[in-house]
Amino acid sequence: MSPPAADLSPGFAHRHILGIEGMSPADITALLDLSEAYVEQNRAHEKKSSLLRGRTVINLFFENSTRTRTSFELAGKRLGGDVINMSAESSSVKKGETLIDTAMTLNAMLPDVLVVRHPDSGAVKLLSEKVACAVINAGDGTHEHPTQALLDALAIRRRRGRLAGLQVAVCGDILHSRVARSNIHLLGAMGARVRVVGPPTLIPSAIERMGVEVFHDMRAGIAGCDIVMMLRLQTERMQGSFVPSVREYFHFYGLDREKLAAAKPDALVMHPGPMNRGVEIDSDLADDIDRSLIREQVEMGVAVRMACLDLLTRSLRSNAGGAA
Repeated sequence: MSPPAADLSPGFAHRHILGIEGMSPADITALLDLSEAYVEQNRAHEKKSSLLRGRTVINLFFENSTRTRTSFELAGKRLGGDVINMSAESSSVKKGETLIDTAMTLNAMLPDVLVVRHPDSGAVKLLSEKVACAVINAGDGTHEHPTQALLDALAIRRRRGRLAGLQVAVCGDILHSRVARSNIHLLGAMGARVRVVGPPTLIPSAIERMGVEVFHDMRAGIAGCDIVMMLRLQTERMQGSFVPSVREYFHFYGLDREKLAAAKPDALVMHPGPMNRGVEIDSDLADDIDRSLIREQVEMGVAVRMACLDLLTRSLRSNAGGAA
C-alpha cells in the first residue's frame, strides 16, 4: 500500500514529540489530518506499507502499558519498520544502570525512533537530549501523554466534525493524570472550552491558569457539555487517602446515566483506559456504542501513532533520497 502523500503536513518542524504544550494549532491539525489517512489504511484489506523499511523503532517502557506499547508496536510494523520492545523489568536498569547510561547504550545502536514511557516527569525530555534519534513521549510521570490527547481529539473530530466551540468536561483524578494535562493543552489550543471536575483532593492547585473552569460537583460540571471524558483513578500514584472509598467515589464522581443526563442529550463519553468499571464509569454506559467513544479511541491510537512515526522520519527518508 502506498503511504499518504508527503505534502499533507509540510509545516511540522518538530524533531521530537514530547508534549502537546508548545505545539501550534497547525501542528496539531497536521497530525490529525495525516492520522485520518492512516485510519483508512488500517481499515483496508492490505494494512501494511513499506514507509519505514530499514528503519528501527525501539519501544522503551519503564512502566507497564499493554495498550500503549501494543499500539506503538502495531503502528511501527504496519509502516514496515523493525520494532524492538524493551521493558525496565528485562533491562540493565534493574541492575542499577542510570537513565543516561541507557540513553548512551541505545544511541550506540543507531535507532531511528525511540518511544519512551517513564514514571518520572521530565525523564523523556532528558533522554531526548542525549540521543541522536527522534523521541516520542509515551507518557512521563504526571506530565504529558501527547499521543493519547491526539487520539482523543481525532475520535472527537471524526464524530463531531470539529473541536472548536465544543464544551468538554474532564472528570476524575486530574491531579495524577498526564492524559488530562495533554488534553487540556490540545483542546484549548484548538478552540474547545474545557472544564475539570473532581473532588478537591484530586484537583491540582492553580489549575485555572491552564484556562479551565473547575467544578467539584459532577452534575454541575458536566451540565451542557458535548463531551464527558472520564479518567482512571490512579491509586498507584497516590500516597495517602485521596478518596474515602471506591464506593463513595462512584456515588459522587462515577459516570452513570443519571449523572450524564445533565450533559447535552447527544453528549459523548470517553475514557483513556484501562477502565475501572463501577468506579469511574458504569459498564452499561461504557459499552453503549451510541454514546461511548471508548472503542474508537483504541482504534484511533494506532493511526495517530503511525502519523507520528511518519512525520518524525520524513527528514530521514528525504535525506535517503525519498526511498521508502
